[in-house]
Amino acid sequence: MKISALPLLLASGVTGFLPTVPTPHTNGAIRLQASIPLSTDYDVIGGNEETSAMSMSSITASENPRVGVLMLNLGGPETSDDVEGFLYNLFADPDIIQLPGPLSPLQPLIAWFISKRRAPKSREAYESIGGGSPILKYSNEQARLIAESIQQKYGLQVKTYIGMRYWYPFTEEALDQIQKDNIEALVILPLYPQFSISTSGSSLRVLQEDFSKHSAKYKNMVHTVVPSWYDRPGYVQAMVDLLTEELDSFTEEELEEQRQVGDGTMKPRHVLFSAHGVPKSYIEAGDPYQTQMEECVQKISEKLPDDVGVHLSYQSRVGPIEWLRPYTDDVLPGLGEQGVRNLVVVPISFVSEHIETLEEIDIEYRELAEESGITNWRRCPALNTYSGFVDDMAELVMEALAEPAQTVTEACVANRVRDVELQPLDERLGINTAGVQGVGGDFGDGNLLLRDQERLIARVAMVGVALTIFLEFINGKSILQVFGV
Repeated sequence: MKISALPLLLASGVTGFLPTVPTPHTNGAIRLQASIPLSTDYDVIGGNEETSAMSMSSITASENPRVGVLMLNLGGPETSDDVEGFLYNLFADPDIIQLPGPLSPLQPLIAWFISKRRAPKSREAYESIGGGSPILKYSNEQARLIAESIQQKYGLQVKTYIGMRYWYPFTEEALDQIQKDNIEALVILPLYPQFSISTSGSSLRVLQEDFSKHSAKYKNMVHTVVPSWYDRPGYVQAMVDLLTEELDSFTEEELEEQRQVGDGTMKPRHVLFSAHGVPKSYIEAGDPYQTQMEECVQKISEKLPDDVGVHLSYQSRVGPIEWLRPYTDDVLPGLGEQGVRNLVVVPISFVSEHIETLEEIDIEYRELAEESGITNWRRCPALNTYSGFVDDMAELVMEALAEPAQTVTEACVANRVRDVELQPLDERLGINTAGVQGVGGDFGDGNLLLRDQERLIARVAMVGVALTIFLEFINGKSILQVFGV
């Protein structure tokens, strides 16, 4: 059964709220190759692309449609006892450590080895920030405040759900609750401003698998995905607000200290945007993360004073393969050598505090910065529950409800999720790469697909990763640091 590609709110019967929705924004979504006019028919699905969702009349007949917002995030151990299980789930994800086909059966074993080996050190790191990750606490609070903002500003009651990728509450648990609540229209919102296969893509893959396997459960639900939102004016302004507060905290003495360095031409204040890294091979295969990150930093920088120097680096890399450069632990000593004394570090790819901000940045990188001569250190807080951020996310949800729906599979295809895998995603997951009704499946001459030579190089690199893991386990020397754990 087909239904028109009308806005999700209209499809769910919430027509009374459409006039109050702000001007629609792109939400950072990379749309399919051809725009889909509102009159075009295609399957709006809750789960399986081969199963229709429901008739328009059955949705619009509801006077009080049940609307949900599923917020996706990484997750983290709440206590030291959770660390090993969390690490296993992290390293068992093929989007984190991608092994070539012949080695893929070893993934659970490799994950077990790494989690056993890394658990003691990771427990120490979590103990240094209070014994566990605060990411769930912040995510729950963000969800509550976003729902309140939607209710207050738009008069729409929504239920919010948290789906974590690697620890409780898992995405599957959130989906079970969504079914129990009989949600009719669902907005899927990854809490990652920029899209990457290793973050949003991994979580969306879990959703696609569940939708495909249990399509009958979702026959009465339509959904839409917001793949990324790094370029939203509200998000950008929220980052500027928090960053400006830190920049303004430098005293006149500290500014004068910077002026005395070198020939006096160096800018008195500097900002280092430290983003989570991804393997370079992801970017070469079409992952939009780097481009989105650079555009995001540019938009924020344009709103900063002229006397602020801006830098971008990437943290949390792993093993012998090439990751996005420059690395944060290389940039900090370099800034010190250049004479930078006043520095604000911004965790640009994180919307809440967790191990990578509280331990990796606040402890490890701060120590490195001070050793490098950066005497006046500041760290911009994560967005957490900042009101400007919460209100913008509420507005984003309303815009997503008013726009044509983008399904999980469409989001994966549009953001090149399938191209990153050494084994094509359509074969691993059963996704129809021709897109929805044939839209979005044609990638031209396939110039984004890994060529045979690149595929061979990638496999050799992955064998290197596997060998590195086993050598670490044998000799007891840690050479891995993934996601700040």
